[in-house]
Amino acid sequence: MDDKEIAALIRSAQRQLYAGDAQGALTSVESILSAQPNTAEALYVKAVCHRYLKDFDQALATLSLLKNLEPEFGRAYQEEGHLRLAQARKPEALALFQLACTANPALDASWRAQAGLLTAAGRKAEAAQAKAQADRLAALPRELLAVSNFIHEGKLLRAENLCRKFLQANPHHIEAMRLLADIGARLSSLEEADFLLESALEFEPENVQVRLDHIAVLRKRQKHDHALAQAKYLLDADPSNPVFQSHYAVECLQANDLQTALLMFDKVLETLPKDAATLTSKGHVLKTIGAQQDAIENYRAAISANPVHGDAYHALANLKTYVFPANEHEAMLNAEQQPYVSLATRVQLCFALGKSFDDQDDYESAFEFYNRGSELKRHQSRYDADQMDEEFAAQKFVCTAPLFERAVDHGCPASDPIFIVGLPRAGSTLLEQILASHSQVDGTHELPNIIALSHRLRAHKKVDAIDGYPNCLNSLNAAKLKEFGEKYIEDTRMHRGEAAYFIDKMPNNFRHIGLIHMMLPNAKIIDARRNPMDCCFSGFKQLFAEGQEFTYGLPQIGRYYRGYTDLMDHWHHVLPGRILSVRYEDVVSDLEGQVRRILEYCDLPFEEACLSFHQTQRAVRTASSEQVREKINTKGLEQWRPYEPWLDPLKEVLGSVAELK
Repeated sequence: MDDKEIAALIRSAQRQLYAGDAQGALTSVESILSAQPNTAEALYVKAVCHRYLKDFDQALATLSLLKNLEPEFGRAYQEEGHLRLAQARKPEALALFQLACTANPALDASWRAQAGLLTAAGRKAEAAQAKAQADRLAALPRELLAVSNFIHEGKLLRAENLCRKFLQANPHHIEAMRLLADIGARLSSLEEADFLLESALEFEPENVQVRLDHIAVLRKRQKHDHALAQAKYLLDADPSNPVFQSHYAVECLQANDLQTALLMFDKVLETLPKDAATLTSKGHVLKTIGAQQDAIENYRAAISANPVHGDAYHALANLKTYVFPANEHEAMLNAEQQPYVSLATRVQLCFALGKSFDDQDDYESAFEFYNRGSELKRHQSRYDADQMDEEFAAQKFVCTAPLFERAVDHGCPASDPIFIVGLPRAGSTLLEQILASHSQVDGTHELPNIIALSHRLRAHKKVDAIDGYPNCLNSLNAAKLKEFGEKYIEDTRMHRGEAAYFIDKMPNNFRHIGLIHMMLPNAKIIDARRNPMDCCFSGFKQLFAEGQEFTYGLPQIGRYYRGYTDLMDHWHHVLPGRILSVRYEDVVSDLEGQVRRILEYCDLPFEEACLSFHQTQRAVRTASSEQVREKINTKGLEQWRPYEPWLDPLKEVLGSVAELK
């Protein structure tokens, strides 16, 4: 049964339902499920059929299958909400309708159901907000409501096609422009998203949602001064609005104005003293500047305000040096066992519980929670290991020694950048902290500029497209490569101080070393390498803020590590002597020797401060922020050993690479 046949049968079942023939509709969808048992839409219609037939147990069982298959399928939570209403279980129904809108804010029926339940409960202000959302959705053209649903169900190409078709007929429709920009941002087409939102604001400058969306896109494009200006525009229009205060605080943080960010978060807390999200955000800023105890107090205050606030629990775990007391451990277990928490919250709690059980040396329970969190997170991922292998292969095929010889005099001659590449959790933050302790080097953070450029060059084309990326590297002339290099230097200037050199430690830049070398031939490139088992396992048990989707599964991260080492071997072969490999284990065992080696490669004089890197006062935003504020130690070595009984899937994929030292 192909996709067209399935779609036709589902439409037929829906028509039968609308006509009151629930049994006939059930027969139609069961014919689909007998051939394709994991068809989400068919499971959804089946659950609705069982509810109409008042077979509530079967409806619940079907919804359980659907939610395990698609944990963010908003209509599954909506349908369960209707089911609980039919059973007169109103508090559960309300929680489910709220979860449905968290997963898919375009569910009009869930907003209206919330409004009714909240009104009945005497919660008039919340009811009014829910009704306003429902009314906003009801006012949308039918096509755009469908676009919104497609977006939140991950059907981005269908959403894009429908939205573009609507815009052709309605070229100045603001919501259509906003939705197409949202799709573009999700597909990494940030330039188009920026243009669409900027155009929408020209037509309707007071549209707050468009401006908020524009701020988010500008931030992703690293246009922090523009994002800050947009946030300031909103704040100036309504200085006491806590939403605008919060957005301005976030943009101040991105622009490295940490003190103003703290001040603005404090203003939000004057109005909303128990807002868990703001308390957690303030904790993040305090962590970044090294005020660990103050950060902990804010995270704990967030948990006190909302006992199931997974973000705060995960933030505590992400300090790495924090050990959960027994009462917090039990609170996390209780929160994770709650039936009506969002997927994002459950993921955060699972990773935090993994860390907590690890600290208790209960490695089996720790692995169980790490693995569960990873499996849940993988449902949100669009990562394709086969596609990544194709990208690795394309880089090797295109980026040859003759290509680099032809471009030997091309690019921008600036020697400012020091790129630190590799895999996350391989020690790149440690190397950055060492180098940033040098008087001539500015530390920044994981800059997305190179990856953003690669997306622009790819332009949604397949990896083997002749005019896509990386094939287009063959046709880039000297002027274009120089332009790319100069733009990179200019766009990253906002992250720097006055030092002669600066660090870009985006780990994934190892996939684009060819592009980096061609546009910035004098840049230094350091490969941060760590024992394969330690590196992969450390990545597996880390919940990343965004990206790094290959880490959510042992086979996935093992396969990625193999691809990484193979591609790095290629870079060393075609660019001999251009890249310095630094092993984490060597830094731990011989700090001074490795520091001298790194500084010599970077053409920098030795400075004692690099050996006392843990005393350097600077903002550090990565998961290793607290670890690099400690003296060098061996705690990061062989951390995978206690988990060896459960790591066979990783070993099998790594193969001989697992034995590398």
